[in-house]
Amino acid sequence: TPCVLARNRPSHPGDEAPLRKGLQTYTGLMAAPSTRLRLRVSPRARSNAIVGRHGEGWKVRVTAAPEGGRANEAVLTLLAERLDLPGKSLTLVSGPSSRDKIVELAGIDAAEAERRLAHPR
Repeated sequence: TPCVLARNRPSHPGDEAPLRKGLQTYTGLMAAPSTRLRLRVSPRARSNAIVGRHGEGWKVRVTAAPEGGRANEAVLTLLAERLDLPGKSLTLVSGPSSRDKIVELAGIDAAEAERRLAHPR
């Protein structure tokens, strides 16, 4: 979706930009959609899986141990596969050493993320 911003330009370099008719228009693209997911993670599970809802978030099980960030990496990898997103689109923003985590997803809105998590391909 285009974003339009009006901007005055000075008449001469170094001059302040006077208010005048004929504003320059900048048309650029708005930022891609993003959303954040709340997760409850169970490390050292028998298998990697997104189990289902857990309150307002999602319950996730991973086989990796919670040492050295391995469980966090396993969670991000599992989510990227399930959501069909590149790994660089996921960022752990809260809870690196907690079972409760928040992950930011770039390039997908909340409704689409919920749909993909609820109904795997």
